[in-house]
Amino acid sequence: MRNAFWILLTSTAFWGLAACGAETAALSGGDKGVVESIEFEGNKKFKDKTLAKELDFEEGGHFDRILVESGRRSIVEYYRTKGFANADVTLETENLADGRVIYTIAEGERLRIKSVSFEGNKAIKSSDLKDAIKTKTRNWFFWPAYYTEEKVAADLAKLRDVYWDRGYLNHKIEVKGQTHITFVIEEGPLYRIRNILLTGNTHFDNVTLLAGLKLQSQQPCFRQQAVAHARAILKLYGENGFVDANVSQRPVFISEPNTVDVEFKITEGEQFRIGRIDIIGNEQTQDKVVRRILDEYDFAPGELYNAHMAPKQGNGQLERYVQRMTMAEQAIIKPVAPADGSEDRKDAVVDIKEGLTGMWNPGIAIGSDSGVIGQLIWQQRNFDYSDWPESFGEFITMKAFRGAGQSLRVALEPGTEVSYYSITFTEPYLNDKPTSLDVVGSSWERWRESYDEQRTKGYVGLEKRYKSRWRGSVGFRVEGVDVHNLDLDAPQEIVDVEGNTSMIGLSLGIGKDMTDDRFLPSKGHTFNVNYEQVTGDEDFAILKGTRVQYWTLHEDLAERKTILALKLLGATTFSDAPPFEKFYGGGTGTYGLRGFEYRGVSTRGLQRNVPFPEKKDPIGSEWIFLANGEIAVPLVGENVSALFFMDSGTVDTGKYRASIGTGIQIQVPQFFGPVPMRFEIATPFSKDGEDETQVFSFRMGSLF
Repeated sequence: MRNAFWILLTSTAFWGLAACGAETAALSGGDKGVVESIEFEGNKKFKDKTLAKELDFEEGGHFDRILVESGRRSIVEYYRTKGFANADVTLETENLADGRVIYTIAEGERLRIKSVSFEGNKAIKSSDLKDAIKTKTRNWFFWPAYYTEEKVAADLAKLRDVYWDRGYLNHKIEVKGQTHITFVIEEGPLYRIRNILLTGNTHFDNVTLLAGLKLQSQQPCFRQQAVAHARAILKLYGENGFVDANVSQRPVFISEPNTVDVEFKITEGEQFRIGRIDIIGNEQTQDKVVRRILDEYDFAPGELYNAHMAPKQGNGQLERYVQRMTMAEQAIIKPVAPADGSEDRKDAVVDIKEGLTGMWNPGIAIGSDSGVIGQLIWQQRNFDYSDWPESFGEFITMKAFRGAGQSLRVALEPGTEVSYYSITFTEPYLNDKPTSLDVVGSSWERWRESYDEQRTKGYVGLEKRYKSRWRGSVGFRVEGVDVHNLDLDAPQEIVDVEGNTSMIGLSLGIGKDMTDDRFLPSKGHTFNVNYEQVTGDEDFAILKGTRVQYWTLHEDLAERKTILALKLLGATTFSDAPPFEKFYGGGTGTYGLRGFEYRGVSTRGLQRNVPFPEKKDPIGSEWIFLANGEIAVPLVGENVSALFFMDSGTVDTGKYRASIGTGIQIQVPQFFGPVPMRFEIATPFSKDGEDETQVFSFRMGSLF
């Protein structure tokens, strides 16, 4: 009996090992261990080469069972991200021993989203809920959208956050359907606040930490307001060197029905100053280019470690400034423990991933104010005048003149109405201080209403930036203006300046920037005043002042901001400036009044050499005042916004002008940041009889 048992056990083990060996041989590609072929069967919507890109192996490579199975899952995932929610992929195992990888695909139906709706919502409108989610029936207004499980799941989580934000702490949300998607909502009761609690704070008292809190006792428990104030508390700690500080908020449920306490739990950590700063990853960019940006924002050894501008989790404002100003692809600032073991300091590592800073840019720009302009631009935004090329090839391939953070731009821009040729050099940190130097040489020509105007200009300017956000500037220009090709009926004011006029100007300016972000402001203001005294063939002066104020009117459920910008501009000349230095309103530029043609708002000159002369062509105004307001409402992500605006202003003749309009702005990604495209329609509702109007205006710039 015992012998029979061992015979049976031995036989079973032998056949089991044999079977296992056969399966192993099949799954390992046989004796070859090489992928002989990759085949797809059943795929109709996507080509073989498209699906092959989803695999981490290729024909002729080493056969790996794990990669083969991972490839099957990758193909399934690819189909599902394209709207084939029920797609299935099987791996044929019979041919694996020969090195043949065969995927059989059952694509199923591509599920197009036909409707998105909400049921049971009473406190929050369906239109607001639709703004919060990404599941739509169409993409970019035109292309159909398809069902993906991941997107719907993310939207479900987003809707739950929305109700938490609004104080509905006991809600339930489910989703039904794949082509007709319905979010079924049970809102539950609205919770109100009893008390506001602070725990864990020792460095700052309760009065300091609760300053500006919008939540109040007996008010609804709006989590969005609680989260915003938690960020404000964390900002205070971060600015004062508490690198590891953490602030969380939560509702504390109590015995009273539909009532909670709101607790702000603070983990302060230790307070740190900055020790050493190391710059890494910058093969072309010199260390000083990064360090002087950090210095301008007081991120330097010995200063308190500003963990608000440079938080340890990354994506801080200072990182964005470094990235933008060095033209890097990425900039990461991380606090690390100092090598000397100091307990009250943190070293900082600034990791730079260098980007494309220089290139040849052929392109075209179109605008209602300027017509069509061709562009051929050589640009290096990490220029170094001392890094001369060792060969002509280094110059052409942009491998020379790099590393010092300067900017050099050479532009050839011929156009149908205006042509511009220029060389511009900028040193943003002269002598490594927050002082910028601009040197410009340019030639400019434009076809005016009754004459042609050509300018040749040289300019040198300095701007000093102060810690208080004030800045002062001084500029010097030498310019020649040639007025020629006068029409027969050109007004006398233009005839008087026909020919060449030489000018020398010295300007002084002062300004202040109090916005929350110097590149993408959403609140705060800027203020600038400039005075220029001009001499030469003409003696006159120009005084100009501007103020721009930004407000965030609304932040939607997707955290996109609706921003109101109000711009006030006033300018005047002294001592009878020539027409080409006076002010013309209209169009979309510095003196823009949408709804009016470019230079369409101006004092008019009397025609000459005609039987019945009229005041026809603009000759410029001695002063101008503009008050323009614009609201930008995000529509699609951060790239498409709706515009609503009212422009108004006046010059030294005629009545007060005003127009109202709407438009759309599209931010087109390009090499050196987004290029805006604007399409605007405006209608004047107050105008003067001599004004020239223009309903539609547009500006577009793109690169080939």
